[in-house]
Amino acid sequence: MRPYRGRLVRWCAALLAMAATATGCTGHAPAGRDDLPRPSRSASAGACGRSLPCGVGEEWITRRLVDGARVSIGVVTVRPSARVTVRPVVGDHLATTETVRRTARHERAVAAVNGSFFDTAGSPVFSGYPGDPLGILVVDGRLLSEAANGRTALILPGPGGRPRIDEVRSGMWLTAPDGAVRELDGVDRVPGRIVGCGGTGGDRPAGTGLPEQRPRHNQLCLDDSEIVAFTPDWGAHSPPGAPGSVEAVLDQDGRVTELRSPAGGEIPRTGSTLTGIGEGADWLREHARQGPPFVRRTNVTDGSGRSILTPGASVLGAGPALLRGGETWINDAANGFTGDTSTERQPRTVAAVKADGTLLLAVFDGRSPASAGVTLREAAEILRSLGARDAINLDGGGSSTMVVNGRLRNRPRSAEGAPVRERAVADALVVVAR
Repeated sequence: MRPYRGRLVRWCAALLAMAATATGCTGHAPAGRDDLPRPSRSASAGACGRSLPCGVGEEWITRRLVDGARVSIGVVTVRPSARVTVRPVVGDHLATTETVRRTARHERAVAAVNGSFFDTAGSPVFSGYPGDPLGILVVDGRLLSEAANGRTALILPGPGGRPRIDEVRSGMWLTAPDGAVRELDGVDRVPGRIVGCGGTGGDRPAGTGLPEQRPRHNQLCLDDSEIVAFTPDWGAHSPPGAPGSVEAVLDQDGRVTELRSPAGGEIPRTGSTLTGIGEGADWLREHARQGPPFVRRTNVTDGSGRSILTPGASVLGAGPALLRGGETWINDAANGFTGDTSTERQPRTVAAVKADGTLLLAVFDGRSPASAGVTLREAAEILRSLGARDAINLDGGGSSTMVVNGRLRNRPRSAEGAPVRERAVADALVVVAR
């Protein structure tokens, strides 16, 4: 009976292992659990396995910081040879939020991390639409959110190009049916309110009222004379405007079909609208006429002034920069950060680029005894030790999230010691097999 008994034990063990494997592949840890599964070993970016495409790898490492605290780091590596596309993706609309896991599932992404800063209901400068990206967002060559001019961004040129990190600016102009030209202040955001500043025209911080053209993280700038474009990416309806505001409704060719006042109403599914306040409203009243179409010109440039708005290109703004040419280079002042934002240990999501063009997407867990988080300088030093030459900080804190093959891989927390819970965010960086 012993041989049969041994086979029975091995058979039962195999069934249990298969059940555990199936549960591990599809299950998700409930909120409050602190035992999310970690890879037993790193998945090399050069390997061609069934879990990730060739050239894509996942690794979890633990580092000791100078005071002895530990930090757990998840790194997704994407080599230039990998047959994947890396791009930012928003949820259903720009003015809403969605979890990284749901976004990854919808895009059939093999990996994803959270992306840019965004407007949130808990912010003292909230403009009323949670999920509105703050700063530059270009997806497949389309500008969805204008730049906080001069702020650092991750540039993804598209197939055949190497990712890079640089400071980015954007500009938009309108040519009316009668030939009049005016600056277009923004796209898909509440007119008159520039969260994070760094816009164009007459931006003024709400506190000082002095002219301001540089980015100011988590601060509000106001502009009482603007024109902002709204597209179906924003949602079904443009924001309601104050008395005196004007909105020109445009068809798919840019021709005026309606002029409504005050602004606010349905956005044509194949068209767009232009909302004007103050002098912008006066300009639309004078120049928005039926006949020839409005022409919109858009330019997005890097730090050297070169245009980067090309077909297939994507750009995701955040900041500050962490590494430049292999050296720690934290340009927090240029990115509008003040106070101790960069010196606190927090969960962080970062993107980095190696000399050969390999992209690193990393999440530093924090807010728990098992993982303390990192300062921006600590993040930069760890990334440099991993071979990165350039790096940028993305949104962090409770937003820091990594998903691989549909599974939540890190432990996002809204506060120190809070339950593990994934936060809905504005956008995600996804890795999708081609």
